[in-house]
Amino acid sequence: MPRSTVYNYDLSDIEGIEADIAAMEEFAAGLKADLEQNYVPHANQVAENMLAELPTGGDFYELSLFLYSHRQVQDATFRNVHGYVAGTNEFATSAEQISAKYRGADAFAKAKLSDVQAAFEGNGGA
Repeated sequence: MPRSTVYNYDLSDIEGIEADIAAMEEFAAGLKADLEQNYVPHANQVAENMLAELPTGGDFYELSLFLYSHRQVQDATFRNVHGYVAGTNEFATSAEQISAKYRGADAFAKAKLSDVQAAFEGNGGA
């Protein structure tokens, strides 16, 4: 039975993967620019709209249920919008850190897996 390439791999399966440092720098810069120019302005507007308070349902039970559900959706949307901004920025920053660390390295230098993992975990390198 052939081994799955999705679920059954270990770190030796990804040994030898190479990264184009210049492309990583370009990707990180483009991702941050797109986030700031095209997403954040709209995200702020969405967040402001999600914080708008609606009137209470009073004695109208079905309206009260609707308003409760609406508030849950507002909160989830607000968290998702904020999480996307934070996560995307962190991803781009990690790519920048990795590329900066290995920018001047010769062709035989290799990023350690621990360096890459640390950058994506926000530790800045091992």
